[in-house]
Amino acid sequence: MKRMKGIFLLLAANILIMVTLSVTVPILINVILPMFGIDLRGSIDLFSLVWAALFGFGGAFISLAFSKQMARAMLDCQQITQPRSHAEQVIYGSVQEIAQRLHITMPEVWVYDSPDPNAFATGPSKNNSMVAVSTGLLQNLKEDEVKAVLAHEMGHVYNGDMFATTVLAGLMNTFVYYIAMWVRRFFAERDQAALGFGLSLVLQIVVSILASFLINWFSRHREYGADAFSARVYGKDSMISALRAIDRWVKSAQPEYSTQDALATMKISGDSWGVLRATHPPIEDRIAALERL
Repeated sequence: MKRMKGIFLLLAANILIMVTLSVTVPILINVILPMFGIDLRGSIDLFSLVWAALFGFGGAFISLAFSKQMARAMLDCQQITQPRSHAEQVIYGSVQEIAQRLHITMPEVWVYDSPDPNAFATGPSKNNSMVAVSTGLLQNLKEDEVKAVLAHEMGHVYNGDMFATTVLAGLMNTFVYYIAMWVRRFFAERDQAALGFGLSLVLQIVVSILASFLINWFSRHREYGADAFSARVYGKDSMISALRAIDRWVKSAQPEYSTQDALATMKISGDSWGVLRATHPPIEDRIAALERL
């Protein structure tokens, strides 16, 4: 039920931005800009590019703006505001300490119910974010390992990984939409609108898959950066130990859990299957990179 609510919020947000843009952009191009001497009404290509950019970046940034709400809606989670146990104090205190050292607003701290040892960070900016850990992380990792994982997530927050990923996704979405619109217009001008529509759908799928490879490459790259940040905060041995503990659980308890997780790309441990489709590097590669520090 939680996951369905999160999916509904995501769909509703994107439908809302599409409806809003479909009304405002024609008014902007045909009415407002000409009032200021800017006439783009005959610039079909520019119009298509602006339209594609508004759709591409609009949807991506709407998703980023509501990322905390969507994540909470998809999980059975509880916010920690006043720690009531030693485990909660470790989580809350670590996030608070790192935020103070970085001079950023302390993220919201949440614990969600899940057997896999995992954690994630999300939010529109480093001063408006949340960090969440699973109950499985607390049950399967030692205290110093939990703190290392929290430092990893705070690395994502401080490095602005959520915003950078959104910009990249918006750029890729713009490219995909523009290609599809150009193909449809090209064939419509030759009285082959049906063919153009079908071909644009095929190209949109193909280009989207190719764009996802670039986004996944960036996702893998940011994991190394967050690991290195954790190593600087609490030492690389704690981070290496945490990764090994997570790897042991994944291999022994539920090998395919991450591929079925809607939030896997946001977490410290996600899917690492396939060279191009993986959102996370193999854990052995991450450990090797830490050992070289």
